[in-house]
Amino acid sequence: MDGTEDPGTGGSGGTGGTSWEQLAPGVARRRLPHLDVTIGLVVGADAVLLVDTGSTLREGAELRAQVTALTGRDVTHIALTHAHFDHVLGTAAFPGAEIYAHRGLGGHLRTAGDALRADAVGYGTDPEEAAEAAEALAALTLPTRPVAGETVIDLGERFVRLVHPGAGHTAHDLVVVVPGGTASDPTVVFCGDLVEESGEPQAGDDAVPDRWPGTLDALLALGGETGRYVPGHGAVVDARFVRAQRDALAQRFAAGS
Repeated sequence: MDGTEDPGTGGSGGTGGTSWEQLAPGVARRRLPHLDVTIGLVVGADAVLLVDTGSTLREGAELRAQVTALTGRDVTHIALTHAHFDHVLGTAAFPGAEIYAHRGLGGHLRTAGDALRADAVGYGTDPEEAAEAAEALAALTLPTRPVAGETVIDLGERFVRLVHPGAGHTAHDLVVVVPGGTASDPTVVFCGDLVEESGEPQAGDDAVPDRWPGTLDALLALGGETGRYVPGHGAVVDARFVRAQRDALAQRFAAGS
């Protein structure tokens, strides 16, 4: 399989299945059964990028095996959108991959191992799997490729932009922009949890509420009006949805100030 072929296996990509939903040529995503977490996939002629890694080493290993079966190649690059357990705890299942994340993510992870494990268990992850994944993650030095403002990755006939559009869901949110140019090859933006479709965006203690709406304005500038926006949880949305969520967040946080 090359970067122009469909990485999907068919199906709608809905929750609970194993299908990969094609979003553009060489670009797909899968919704994991646990917590409806979205995993992104971008396939170039020379390299394969995965966006986020799931909640456990088992999920990570399953994703690695699926990507190899679909593409005939190993995952070579990983982009972590933020440091919450359901997006990072599968990372150790990808030995040898270059790990891209906001430069602040590593410092956060070095002190957050127990909290990640506790959060995972609190959200229904098997305690033994959560402990195993947190221990494996702590043994890694992450990110191997820190991102400050923006980094461009050449996957071979497919360039991907990794951008920190600003703080919001966390202080170290990273989005993955896969530029397109036509109706059949639209720009795809993997938003992490800056955008959520299956529920109200979650704002924990590490959120930066006063900056979140402005960060979504920056995200919209990256994807444009015709872009496809992939939330961290839920169905793919359009610019209108992101703009409405931006307005709702601005009202929500203003009311709470």
